[in-house]
Amino acid sequence: MEYFSEFGYAGLFFASFLAATILPLSSEVVLGGLLLSGLNPTLLVGVATSGNVLGAFVNYAIGFCGSAFLAKKVLKIADVESLKAQQRFKKYGVCSLFFAWVPVVGDPLTFVAGALKINIWLFFVLVTAGKLMRYVLISYAILT
Repeated sequence: MEYFSEFGYAGLFFASFLAATILPLSSEVVLGGLLLSGLNPTLLVGVATSGNVLGAFVNYAIGFCGSAFLAKKVLKIADVESLKAQQRFKKYGVCSLFFAWVPVVGDPLTFVAGALKINIWLFFVLVTAGKLMRYVLISYAILT
């Protein structure tokens, strides 16, 4: 994580982007180090949020473009099962995108949202709000 910190804002953006994919990275450590080094907290939160949301969009795009092949050919999910899963996500899951920042659970949520072709603007608003809130709270906790 020190490696990313050496590049300041750009390093934080890259770490945040990668942390939103299936890679096991922690952008919070990079954010904390940069906050403690005296960089602008508002700009750091904006950069971290932007990188993390862009990473979530990559997951969404993978789900959006590859879901039919993965579901039918690789995972052997029948059309009936797929329809039921989609209905459950639409009923309970769309608002859960606010929690796309949660470790382990968040990345699959963004993939499923793409696979189910959830409205991209709704996806953007919910994912961005959750990720922004997380980075604001982390920054506040580190600086106080």
